[in-house]
Amino acid sequence: MNPTIPKSAFEFLLKLKNNNNREWMQEHKKDYLANEKALKEFYAAVEKDLNVTDEIAKTKIFRINRDIRFSNDKTPYNVHRSVSFSRAGAQRRGGYYLRLESGNSYMAGGFFDPSPADLLRIRKEFEMDSSEIREILAQKDFKKSFGNFNQQYAVKTAPKGFSKEDENIDLIRLKNFFVNHPFTDKEVFAADFKDNLIYHYQLLRPFFNYTSDVLTTDLNGVSLLE
Repeated sequence: MNPTIPKSAFEFLLKLKNNNNREWMQEHKKDYLANEKALKEFYAAVEKDLNVTDEIAKTKIFRINRDIRFSNDKTPYNVHRSVSFSRAGAQRRGGYYLRLESGNSYMAGGFFDPSPADLLRIRKEFEMDSSEIREILAQKDFKKSFGNFNQQYAVKTAPKGFSKEDENIDLIRLKNFFVNHPFTDKEVFAADFKDNLIYHYQLLRPFFNYTSDVLTTDLNGVSLLE
């Protein structure tokens, strides 16, 4: 039987949104812990399914407590829950992400804020030959589910060392390489949500395989792994 996301998880978060203070949280800690238990069981089942065709090194459950040290928003708690699944080994790049929030749930995957070395290597690959990544992005199910890379994070013209006239500048100017797919509340609460989520994660694999190959080889295609 598939574990599911209980409606109470969203109900709790909506109440927290209107009562975002430590006193209220302490009064409702029992409800918080009960929902967290259900969410952790769901995350564990997702990790187990991912491990059927992949290898997950770590499941990271993001804290509900916000880091407010450098924020103008001093509310102490996040009003969403999120988790990431990191792939194992230097030969497996890319990561899976899930955000749960009433009216704003989505899965995502790819490379958010890659290291300078990885970013340069990916850009260089696109400069040399973008045919393979464009084929992946154009694949019917991938395009239907994700569209294109998130365009929110990009340099305005061209990164240093690249020409703004390059035919692949639409890809080269990106600073992150990830896609996402939204879920309605109805989909989140459905009995088959875990299967739906795993389906979308699996759509990422050709992209992950391609980028893993890029990031573990030099520009001549020689492996950097021993």
